[in-house]
Amino acid sequence: MSRGLHLDAYLLAFDTRTQSLQDRTRAGFLVRAAALAELAHRGAVDEDGAGRVRIVSAAATGDAVLDALIAEVAERPRSWKAWIRRGREDTLEAVEERLAVLGAVTMADRDPYGPVAPHRAVAVDDPREALDLQLRVAEVVRGGAPVAAVPFGDAVLAALAAHGHLRLVLSGHDRRAHHERVAALTARLAEGTPGLARAVHGLNLTIVAAQGGMGGS
Repeated sequence: MSRGLHLDAYLLAFDTRTQSLQDRTRAGFLVRAAALAELAHRGAVDEDGAGRVRIVSAAATGDAVLDALIAEVAERPRSWKAWIRRGREDTLEAVEERLAVLGAVTMADRDPYGPVAPHRAVAVDDPREALDLQLRVAEVVRGGAPVAAVPFGDAVLAALAAHGHLRLVLSGHDRRAHHERVAALTARLAEGTPGLARAVHGLNLTIVAAQGGMGGS
């Protein structure tokens, strides 16, 4: 059974050399977009005629991260881009807690007597798991397998890594050399949720705008 795109997106953005996220802000956007894609793939959400996200099924998913996101989306209709921007830090922390429950990461205890930290330190218990995922997703972009044969989850993660300018997985050269393949992988999202595909396509610009004009190239 799949672990979930939102959980894999976290490991995709995790630098095993430094035992930390390469860019926590960027990872928040990637994880939030992946969670929305996961809900869409499960048939829990889709989009209305105006391209806004709507609930199809509010049934519990068994994943606290996804259930919390469903509750958010149910509050009012917003675009995919708006939902990717909103609440991303909360979703990122919830993903870390979920991965800790699953035994994929270890979260440091908070020091009740120390300074207030913006977030708890996280370590990936088996670095090979994150490394294998990063290599697999990079190969999806660089490889020659037909796009239609690529598993949906891998296609989404590859699109997120490319449009999210996740340098840990893909270099700028990779993105430029394989831009047509990236476009084809992103189009897998457009089959049922064209608005989500457009939001993913513009992900780096959204991240740069949120960072006040600073971002990776």
